[in-house]
Amino acid sequence: MPKTPKKIVEKLQQLLAHSYSPYSGFAVAAVVKSRSGRLYGGVNVENAAYPLSRCAEQSATLQMVSAGEREIAEVWVMSRGNQPATPCGGCRQVLSEFAQPNVPVHCLSADGPELHTTLGELLPHAFNRQYLDRPGKK
Repeated sequence: MPKTPKKIVEKLQQLLAHSYSPYSGFAVAAVVKSRSGRLYGGVNVENAAYPLSRCAEQSATLQMVSAGEREIAEVWVMSRGNQPATPCGGCRQVLSEFAQPNVPVHCLSADGPELHTTLGELLPHAFNRQYLDRPGKK
């Protein structure tokens, strides 16, 4: 798979500078591309009450949904350090709500290495909205 386009790397680096991670010290930035081709970015925002924190992938997805879009075509995630970090389990589940299993997920480290995979490879047995469909539900 080719290296991540320079404009995406630059956007991730800019976003990474805005991460609010005073408790873990683990800054993360994410960009999701919608089916329309628009890019939406987000960072992790921690809170002293840990369950109220938000991951970068969730933040980017919330931006996309707030703009009225509902389908992710591609995902990039960047963390500081020398190894790329993959989306956490919760983020994989959130992404699966808006992306098909074949959607590319690119995990980058701020220091260079990249890991290219798909959402289906990261989350092979997602709990999808189809499981919530019930007879008579509209």
